[in-house]
Amino acid sequence: MALSFNHKPGLVVYLTAGDPSVDATRAVALEAIDAGADVLELGVPFSDPLADGPVIQRASQRAVARGTRIGDVLKIAAEIRAARPKAGLVIFTYLNPILRYGLSRFVDDAAAAGADGVLVIDMIVEEADEYLAEMDRAGLAPIFLAAPTSPDERLKAIATHSKGFIYAISRVGITGKQQSMTSDAAALVARIRRWSELPVAVGFGISSAEHVARVAEFADAAVIGSAIVELIERSTPQAAPGAVARFIKGLRLPQGALTQ
Repeated sequence: MALSFNHKPGLVVYLTAGDPSVDATRAVALEAIDAGADVLELGVPFSDPLADGPVIQRASQRAVARGTRIGDVLKIAAEIRAARPKAGLVIFTYLNPILRYGLSRFVDDAAAAGADGVLVIDMIVEEADEYLAEMDRAGLAPIFLAAPTSPDERLKAIATHSKGFIYAISRVGITGKQQSMTSDAAALVARIRRWSELPVAVGFGISSAEHVARVAEFADAAVIGSAIVELIERSTPQAAPGAVARFIKGLRLPQGALTQ
């Protein structure tokens, strides 16, 4: 299934796999898709998630402590793909877990699990030749992060090598909720569009229907991570799927409801 956004704006939902459990992640993922998530990012828990804020750090640490590994994440992915064959599915990870697992083995297993693409948060496009070759061989979409501080040369390289969509981070720093959108995000998306016709999804700090509506003014999709992971943290495993579904349904404002 090719990555696509069927709504305006599209919704990309991030989950830390294995938090609070593998079974709970699968249940939340299916509810999120049914509630309107176009693309699901399954996060591989990592012991040193430096690019993530405290909410996702805690989730990752809990999942690692429970023994969740990359193989478990791929198993969840396969189950989601079997249950929801039309959903967009991305494996979200740091590079270290891939290297420990084995690059060729990882891309083969990710493709076999039904993943559409992979986002390696600390992968630098200028150093990604071997990774890109393996991704191409397996038919997976490489997704890269583009930052407001990225020079034009890097943005052009990201545009050249990305497939599926480009992930534009709304601000420099770590993941986490924020109160308002910055002008950096709109300017970055405009720069990306100079070199790419791929959809652009904006993330880092998106946490409300108002944020999603603002993103829709200049981008194709919004990425929601920390707000959902925090909601799962506050919920019981039994209540989390329903809570996440209600939150996702509430992210789309009625037509014309956004105040200036």
